Amino acid sequence: MAALSSDDQRPLSSIEKTLRPRRDLPERSPGRRGGRVHTLTSTDGPATGGAAADAATLRVTARTVVADGVVALELASPSGLRLPDWTPGAHIDLVLPDGTTRQYSLCGDRWDPHAYRIGVLREEAGRGGSAYVHDVLRVGDLVGVGGPRNRFALVPADRYLFVAGGIGITPLLPMVRQADLLGADWRLLYGGRRRASMAFVDELSRYGDRVEVVPRDEAGHPDLHRFLDTPAPGTAVYACGPAPLLDAVQAACSSWPPHALRTERFVAAEPAAPVRRAPFDVELARSGVVLTVPPHRTVLEALDDVGVEVLSSCRQGVCGTCEVTVLAGEPDHRDALLDDDERRAGGCMFVCVSRARSDRLVLDL
Repeated sequence: MAALSSDDQRPLSSIEKTLRPRRDLPERSPGRRGGRVHTLTSTDGPATGGAAADAATLRVTARTVVADGVVALELASPSGLRLPDWTPGAHIDLVLPDGTTRQYSLCGDRWDPHAYRIGVLREEAGRGGSAYVHDVLRVGDLVGVGGPRNRFALVPADRYLFVAGGIGITPLLPMVRQADLLGADWRLLYGGRRRASMAFVDELSRYGDRVEVVPRDEAGHPDLHRFLDTPAPGTAVYACGPAPLLDAVQAACSSWPPHALRTERFVAAEPAAPVRRAPFDVELARSGVVLTVPPHRTVLEALDDVGVEVLSSCRQGVCGTCEVTVLAGEPDHRDALLDDDERRAGGCMFVCVSRARSDRLVLDL
């Protein structure tokens, strides 16, 4: 996709809409010393990969092979400005020069105000984004960046148990650092196919026996039942990795208190069939517009049809970009983000996948 210059008046693509930043971001953050937050202006040069002219454009400043099939990228402002703050568990949208958008967890030093780091696993059966990063993207290239956003935040707890599978180590790595910095009691169980394929093992070695590395070709599958054996008050469990691992973690935590377990999925699980097959109405509270969503269209698509712009990215209910407040009606939640209490409350929905149980939804749009 051609770069968008400041005087280009063509309509924004869906990727460009995704990356339009919030206008309420402060120029300074109380969490860091001084400096201006980087947002793209006409003096920064054109955005690449279809990023709109007001989206963040960062430069690849380092590219490191950190395991077989995994590269780490460091991203920074071309102008040397500081980047928006983030917290452990956050991710960004990475817009590549070919227009592909993918979400990656931030796994670097959250206290470094000038750099983001992500880890990218080459997915042989993927849709091409990771292959582009591995085969084409090089130091000096410009990429579009949306976010950061966090739907997998580290909550206060007396003790933490972290379970990572493969590239699922990336959101947990900053959590480990944070827990250690706070002096909390914590342990990490990290499984993978082979030791050589497990990213950031060297970085984790400084934590000694708090980290248990379990390559499958050496030790078989991680012993989840031993690691998660006894529910303990004040303990939070965080897990990220492939679906079979997360399913096994959920089974091992079945006797734990509600909300003790928090998981993040990189790929959406297969959702159940929609509760209703009939069309339903969506009322937009701010404008009074009422639109009908047919069975074969998503709410997001129906909104786009009438010119209502909602930021979106993954279109699978895993990234949290398209969250919308629900004022009335009962959503049919089909995302991989909300917990049971949040679903029962019905105060929000992710319009890329979720639908309606009731005849009408009223959205804060």
